Amino acid sequence: MSDKSAGADGGLTYAQSGVDIDAGNALVKKIAPFVKATARPGADSDIGGFGGLFDLKAAGFVDPILVAANDGVGTKLKIAIETGIHDTVGIDLVAMCVNDLIVQGAEPLFFLDYFACGRLDVEAAASIVQGIAKGCTISGSALIGGETAEMPGMYADGDYDLAGFSVGAVERGALLPRPDIGPGDVILGLASNGVHSNGFSLVRHIVEASGLGWDAPAPFDESKTLGRALLEPTRIYVKPLLATLNKTVGIKALAHITGGGLPENLPRVLPKTATARIDLGALPKVPVFNWLASTGNVAEPEMLRTFNCGIGMVVVVAADAADEVTRLLTAEGETVVRLGEMVERADEPVVFTGTTGFNA
Repeated sequence: MSDKSAGADGGLTYAQSGVDIDAGNALVKKIAPFVKATARPGADSDIGGFGGLFDLKAAGFVDPILVAANDGVGTKLKIAIETGIHDTVGIDLVAMCVNDLIVQGAEPLFFLDYFACGRLDVEAAASIVQGIAKGCTISGSALIGGETAEMPGMYADGDYDLAGFSVGAVERGALLPRPDIGPGDVILGLASNGVHSNGFSLVRHIVEASGLGWDAPAPFDESKTLGRALLEPTRIYVKPLLATLNKTVGIKALAHITGGGLPENLPRVLPKTATARIDLGALPKVPVFNWLASTGNVAEPEMLRTFNCGIGMVVVVAADAADEVTRLLTAEGETVVRLGEMVERADEPVVFTGTTGFNA
């Protein structure tokens, strides 16, 4: 008798209610090699236990402060679901968490995921977890555990949601931001590679208004379909920043530019005694933002507080270290631009000069 039929005594089964334990076990078996590949000092990345273990001493820390972050991917998942492209959103999930750790100077150590769905599709779920494992490898994190929840009635068949949880550590004296940020410090920006994982409710609204399908060529990158181009995964800045932090003391603060954009994320790491002056003309030209602004007739202030607009990470440095930090980050593969400088405190924590030119 099939597991999806009545039980041996004619009673109802869990499978009949929509939860397939056998599928869950098949998923665990399928993803085990991906998880194992994320092993690092401090964690062996075996799965199947009730909790994941991490040995800080084996990771080389002496007097560490733990830093934790959690996040999701948001409605970008709707594009993955509607296109059937599931191999990149796991990278987004990791990126949104580990980029928040590095801004405090912390090295990401381990990651846990939560995957919830209406009906478990083993192949789709395995593709998602493979992306999570890839993100962990890019950031140097061990994937030490997770949870898969099949919840019929809560989610429609085909729908799913993701949440991620990351823990890192930083030696006590290296915690960021530093307290000596002030006028004269230079503000650098690291280019994004697209929309990353914020603002997708507006993105989807603009796509709907454009009349384009997900399989149409992307107007801003005709080498890809629109769906694939918008699913470009969030850039992970961890290893280039860790390498640079290990070679210079010139970095005073980092800010991950997510929902709220530059106006709302940069103040989170700045003192109340100074203002960041940003030249919008210095923003990297990432074509997707021009397309979103023009197609949706989105005003510049709305673009700035919804999207990263070409900058995924801000780096505040001492003026005499700006060239060195730029050189080091460029050598690590980052596109670095000089955005502006810290000035005497004004009415607002961030002021803008120039224009993005999005609607020009």
